[in-house]
Amino acid sequence: MPGIYIHIPFCKQACYYCNFHFSTSLKHKDALIDIIIAEIDKRAPAWQSFDYNTIYFGGGTPSLLPVADIERILDKLYQTFSIETNTEITLEANPDDLNLEKLKDIKSLNINRLSIGVQSFFDEDLRKLNRSHNALQAKQAIDAAHKADFDNLTIDLIYGIPGLTDDKFLTNIQSILGFHIPHVSAYALTVEPQTALAWQINKKKFPPVSEEQSARQFYLLRETLLANGFEHYEISNFAKPFFISRHNSHYWENVPYLGLGPAAHSYNGKERRWNVANNVLYIKNLKSGNYYEKEILTSQDIFNELLMTGLRTSRGVNLNDIAALGDQYLSYLNKQSKKYVENQQLILERGFLKPNPEHWFVIEGIISDLFLVASN
Repeated sequence: MPGIYIHIPFCKQACYYCNFHFSTSLKHKDALIDIIIAEIDKRAPAWQSFDYNTIYFGGGTPSLLPVADIERILDKLYQTFSIETNTEITLEANPDDLNLEKLKDIKSLNINRLSIGVQSFFDEDLRKLNRSHNALQAKQAIDAAHKADFDNLTIDLIYGIPGLTDDKFLTNIQSILGFHIPHVSAYALTVEPQTALAWQINKKKFPPVSEEQSARQFYLLRETLLANGFEHYEISNFAKPFFISRHNSHYWENVPYLGLGPAAHSYNGKERRWNVANNVLYIKNLKSGNYYEKEILTSQDIFNELLMTGLRTSRGVNLNDIAALGDQYLSYLNKQSKKYVENQQLILERGFLKPNPEHWFVIEGIISDLFLVASN
């Protein structure tokens, strides 16, 4: 079943590493909520034939919104689409937005999964990243979420932060275990172009990011979480039994999804489209229809996407899906992947091509090498 993603493009302040679309001004907040509601009506004819089992409020920082705004969007989705009764509904949140009263209000909307952007339990790391919360607020937010009866919690962590020793990172992991968090999303600190972090490193105001440190901490995280009952089901995601993210799994399993809001992406199996990453233009142009771009996916595009998503998961790529695109695609993949299978960076097992967990940290480079690139 498909999922629905709603992009809420507001943040209190800019994290130095972030390259997502957001605004630190709430000036157009009310108008933007109105236009997201209008986009639901506009998209409905093409998307009402589906039943939906996940809804995901991402951003940005959706927890910045008043609960009444979130309720408006959810009410409209339920009025417009067929939403399953056991739908997973996720809200991304920053710790400093959360208190017990607000969390109870959020829970009353049948939001049943909370994604808290902790990143680290050390204040010095949070200051380096320009996060808007501190370590105490992170712990208080998790406590409040438990008191509000959220049992489906996921925590974001960042590793590879300069100055974050392995011992400190292990303390972060142990803090999560101590809070009985059933899902962890962990990302290496990466230097994206045109971010404050890239500028700081270029000006030598921030130490360069160490790939060696990131790789070491990735495997430390993996080893510790596996020893504590987690499944490493996607390169950046770990879950206890029954707590795998159903929504994010749509992306990795090639399932359609509807994206609403500025910069949101949609995919229906044949075509991909993305809304303009500009709040004012999104609000201004939605009624005219000039608020998005799209591309029709070729069989080569689909081949590359199957590799890009499948090889990031423990399940791997189903070779039957590759063969369905044409024998030439399967032949190409078998030939191109042979060296990686022989050196055991990839594993061929029961019709699936999978990453070897011991080499998972370098999978992005392997995927790039397997891509089929059109000749000029």
